[in-house]
Formats: sequence, structure tokens, C-alpha cells
Amino acid sequence: MGSDDLFKKGKLRARMVLQRKKELRCGRENILIVCEGETEKIYFEAFPLKMANLTIIGTGSNTKTLIKRAKRESEDSIKRDESYDQIWCVFDRDSLSKEQFNTAIQMAESRGFQVAWSNEAFELWYVLHFEYLNAGITRDQYCQKLDTLIGRKYEKTYPYMYIEMLPRQNTAIQNAEKLLRTYHDNTQPADFNPSTKVYLLVQELNKYL
Repeated sequence: MGSDDLFKKGKLRARMVLQRKKELRCGRENILIVCEGETEKIYFEAFPLKMANLTIIGTGSNTKTLIKRAKRESEDSIKRDESYDQIWCVFDRDSLSKEQFNTAIQMAESRGFQVAWSNEAFELWYVLHFEYLNAGITRDQYCQKLDTLIGRKYEKTYPYMYIEMLPRQNTAIQNAEKLLRTYHDNTQPADFNPSTKVYLLVQELNKYL
């Protein structure tokens, strides 16, 4: 068999694979979530989506690197003709200065990404399933509070957190919305402590269950 025939067959197979991917994606949203760590990644991976294609990446890196990774993934998906309809960056303020945190959010949004940020930690989202909290505390204090609220030692990589929290999810959404309304006079997310926009991503994913 000549090299030209092999080349043509290779191109045909590539077109067939691409066509198959397009058929599988037909009518579905392509959603990319790039997370800072495993806690967020494990939580979002548990969403049983039926009407969307979900890709979740846990970078284990700093916020700027996370945004660069999202940008690279976006560019690569376009080259593969599999561009994402939505790209979400999920990160916390943690030890970032106010300026660094605000800049990171602006950087992501300027690239067309949506940001499910938390100030100060993702664990605030879990706490809001149980109670309305409007006093800023540390990550360690969130974890200690969760020990009491869930009745066991809180584990960041516990694989069933989504399932356990699901019955209280509407409460968490309402509490998160209420928190953000209290900061209506401010314009900088770093000043919104505590607060989280994780609920926006949760509401979006719920559309595709």
C-alpha cells in the first residue's frame, strides 16, 4: 500500500472521529471548570450532568497559573474544533492580598471566563448549607465549624460531599445571594468577606442535570 493511500486513510479516520465527536456533542454545552485544588474538583465532578459535556481540571497551582491554564485549554479546544461554550475559574482569596485577588478576577473576566470565587475559602460554600454566616473567619475556622455542622471530622477530599449537601443546596444558594446583597455599596470582591460566587456555577450546572 502506497504512502498516499495511508495518508488518505489517516485523514478519513480523523474526519470520522471528529464527526463522531460532533454528533456526541450535538445539543450539549461544552463546559470547562478549572479549579485551584482537589476539594473543588471532587465536588463538581459529582454533579450528574446529562445534558452537558463537563471537563474539570484541578491545577493545584496559584491563581495566575490557573487562569493561564484555562486560557491554554481554551485555545487548544479551538484548535481541536471542540471549543468550550463556558469556561469557569474556581479559586479562593486565601493568602492573596486585596489587590492580587481583585486583579485575578479581572484577569479571568477580561478573557471571557466566569469566576466562581470565594472570599476567603471554598469551605464557606459548605457552611452556607447549614447557616447564614456574615462574619469573616479563617479557613481553619471554617473547617472547625464544619466538624460541628456535619457531625464528623471535615475532610477536604471527602468524595460524597455533593451528595450529603444536596438536600440543603437551596439554602446555601439563598444564603450566598443574601451575603452578596449586603455588599451592594462596594465594588471590589476582596472587600466582600465573607462571600462566594460558587452558587452561580452550581445554578448553571443544575440546568443540565
